[in-house]
Amino acid sequence: MKSFRSKDPMVAYCVEHSIRLTDTQKKLNEMTMQHPRSRMLGAPESLQLNANLMRAIGAKKVLDVGVFTGASALSAALALPDEGEVHGLDHSEEYTNMAKPYWEEAGVSNKIHLHIAPASETLQKFIKNGQAGTFDFAFIDADKTHIDDYYEACLILIRSGGIIAFDNTLWDGRVMDPEDQTPDTVALKNLNVKLKDDQRINISFLNIGDGLTLCFKK
Repeated sequence: MKSFRSKDPMVAYCVEHSIRLTDTQKKLNEMTMQHPRSRMLGAPESLQLNANLMRAIGAKKVLDVGVFTGASALSAALALPDEGEVHGLDHSEEYTNMAKPYWEEAGVSNKIHLHIAPASETLQKFIKNGQAGTFDFAFIDADKTHIDDYYEACLILIRSGGIIAFDNTLWDGRVMDPEDQTPDTVALKNLNVKLKDDQRINISFLNIGDGLTLCFKK
C-alpha cells in the first residue's frame, strides 16, 4: 500500500527516515490528495527510488507514461541535469493542467514536454521518428489494459542499461486473488508472469508503494 494510505508503523518509520521532498513537491502532493482520484498519486517512496536510479545511471531522457497531476514528472525533472528531458504522456489536459503551476514553481517546466494523446500512439510516433534506444528511463503508471503495449514500446525506446519501472504491480493485492478477473487485474497478472521470465531484462519486484517492478534492459 502506498505510504500516504498505509497505517503500518514500519512504513511510516521508513518514510520519516528517508523521504526528501521539496516544498513544491509537498504542495503538489497536498493538492492532489484533495482530488477525488487521489489514490492515483505516485507513492513518494517509489518516485524517490526512481529518481535515485535516474541519477545513478546518468539519465538525461525519461518517459513518464501516465502524468496525472504531475508528481512523477516533477520528481524526474528534479533528478535530471539542466539539459534533461522528461516526456510526459497523458490523454487528459484537465489533470496535466493542474501540474503545470508546480512545474513552473520548481523551475523545471523547460525540461518537461507534454504529449496529450493516447500513450500508445505517442510511443509509436517516437519509434517511427527514430528515437529507439535513446531514452534512459521509463516510468509506466497509466491505464492497465494497455500495459503490455506500453512495455513493448518502451523496451524499444530504452537503451541497453536503461530501466523501465512499473507502478501498481501489486494492485492492492488483487493480483493474488484468483477470483478477480477484471480487465485491469488480469492485465497486471499477465504482465507479472511475463516479466518474471523475460530474458530481455533483469528484474526486481519490490513490495513498496502499490508494488514497484524494475526492469533493467540488457
